[in-house]
Amino acid sequence: MASPSERKVNAELFVTCIIDQIAPEVGESTVRVLRRLGVDLDFPPEQTCCGQPAFNSGYWSEAKPLARKFIETFTGDKPVVIPSGSCASMVRVFYQELFHDEPLWAERAANLAPKVFELSEFLADELNAVGQIGEIASEAKAQKTSTTYHETCHLRRELGATTQTRKLLKALPNVTLTEMPQSEVCCGFGGTFAVKYSDISGAMLSDKVNNIKASAAESVVACDSSCLMHIGGGLEKQGVNVQPLHLAQILDQAMS
Repeated sequence: MASPSERKVNAELFVTCIIDQIAPEVGESTVRVLRRLGVDLDFPPEQTCCGQPAFNSGYWSEAKPLARKFIETFTGDKPVVIPSGSCASMVRVFYQELFHDEPLWAERAANLAPKVFELSEFLADELNAVGQIGEIASEAKAQKTSTTYHETCHLRRELGATTQTRKLLKALPNVTLTEMPQSEVCCGFGGTFAVKYSDISGAMLSDKVNNIKASAAESVVACDSSCLMHIGGGLEKQGVNVQPLHLAQILDQAMS
């Protein structure tokens, strides 16, 4: 197994709006995990929103300047790590749709797409670091805990990343993964969907909270802070003592 000093992997981090504004601890955990694995991580300070909220709401003219800014910011050869399935999907998948009428920008988006990775993809597939993470966690000897996993929609359906997070969680000797019923079903957030269709969103969230409770796990892990914010609010409202954690956070805790 390669030591961190032997890896010499360079990457760039796109931190996402919600992590920047609401959950900075997720960004910090992401950096610590990657650095423990020997990744030399850059953080371009000029980065801003990828344009997903405007795109999803139908404001494509407002989304385009943000998408252009993203493409111009991440122009090098380094892989771009994004601790969010939805933002990674926006860049890798939906930029092509956004720029369908602008061939030059569509080409630039297509050239960018192959180097964009959601965090679990980058760790499990690009770094092939599942074993190393397990070794580091074994040496750390963190407190034993149990978790369940919520599959976020864009991560599963747009990126097709259905196995990576489970592999990473199962590699942690101190973590017991207990599957919840319907782990692949949406939590009801969906960005502005939760505002426009609050009754439907609330019903979906209630189902998700009940399924989390059925797992009897101490925490629930997901790869999108937006979903965790929504789920965390539902857990708190119902008085359910289950901690919402981003994948980066549970890895950080297990490896510390």
